[in-house]
Amino acid sequence: MSGNAGVTKDPRPARPSAIAGYEDWPAYVQGNPRYQAASAAAQELADALGVPGALPPPDVTVLWEETHDGVTTSQLSWQLGFGPRTTGWLIRLTGVSGPLPGVLALHCHGGNKFGGADRLVELPQSHPSAESARAGHYDGHALATDIARRGFAVLAHDTFAWGSRRFSLDLPPWRTAAALAARQAHWREDGVVPSEAEVYNAAAGFHEETVAKTAGLLGTSLAGMVAHDDLAALEILATLPDVDKDRLGCIGFSGGGGRSLALAALSPRIRSYVVTCMMTTFQSLLPAHLDAHSWLLQTPGLWRVGDWPELTARSAASRLLVQYALADELFPEGGMREAHAILESLHPHGTYTGSFWPGGHVFTSRMQEEAFAFLAATLHCPPNLSSQSTLSSQSTFSSQGSPS
Repeated sequence: MSGNAGVTKDPRPARPSAIAGYEDWPAYVQGNPRYQAASAAAQELADALGVPGALPPPDVTVLWEETHDGVTTSQLSWQLGFGPRTTGWLIRLTGVSGPLPGVLALHCHGGNKFGGADRLVELPQSHPSAESARAGHYDGHALATDIARRGFAVLAHDTFAWGSRRFSLDLPPWRTAAALAARQAHWREDGVVPSEAEVYNAAAGFHEETVAKTAGLLGTSLAGMVAHDDLAALEILATLPDVDKDRLGCIGFSGGGGRSLALAALSPRIRSYVVTCMMTTFQSLLPAHLDAHSWLLQTPGLWRVGDWPELTARSAASRLLVQYALADELFPEGGMREAHAILESLHPHGTYTGSFWPGGHVFTSRMQEEAFAFLAATLHCPPNLSSQSTLSSQSTFSSQGSPS
């Protein structure tokens, strides 16, 4: 008699993977359980976020290199040990040798996980989703390329769950599939034919909860995994030829601003950083603003370690610029002003700058000029490369650099 006699075959279809493309993620986290920070304060934050340890810096492959309009852009690729390979772009002025100060440009969340850092880079051919992100969030500018034109070596990379590091949702897990089917029904009713990126981003928005649940089960978080990828990119930037590892900074808007804060708090390599449209108190998000934010901001238990502005005190960076948008629909003005007051009380005079700007959740051209001038001043960009840009933007810095 067969050993399988009496066993009924399950008639239901096989369940799709809930972490397709990342089936090796759990083993990686279990095998690299703890990021080793340089200070007790950074370690406490790393443990709260659940940042896993990392393998030695990966080998970096140059996929292509192109020079246009005085700037050389190189597309890089590396493998972090789990999930898909990472794509990044190194941008620098053509014909200028180092060592140059380095900046890690951190892309926003933006509800756009189909793309990643490509929204920050001038490319021979940009995907429509990257062009849309630039137009909607960055005032039409390629942030990383514009920073490089000020005399920096800039690395912009796709982080965990975005762009080249996105999950495969061709066959979405059941809960995500049900929510996506409902969205697609609405599109059909409205006569909308969504693009590939729009379909993916809708699915990824629903799937983020699954990613956060998986991360929690593994003892990490979405923010912790993103920080893992960002720390790896920072190490790559620090070891690139013609980059001065002692003059490194980072910058980010919205979710990228949160990434900038976390990276500066976790790594002593960061000397100066910019946080744009991503600063408030946690209390101010209750009860009406919680659903405006992703799991990238709302790590369970993080409040026990410190409020969002208080986390900056864990950084070894010498200078910090925080830019606030007074009509930001994601953050109440009272919370932003309270955070500003906390930051002023935490940091010695002259080390923290907070500037309040009119308008909504957009990294405007004038805000970018202020940020570029700040990075040039604090990372000591060679005057012959950035003096004109710095001088032109210092007037913005001085006129808008104090709370309105």
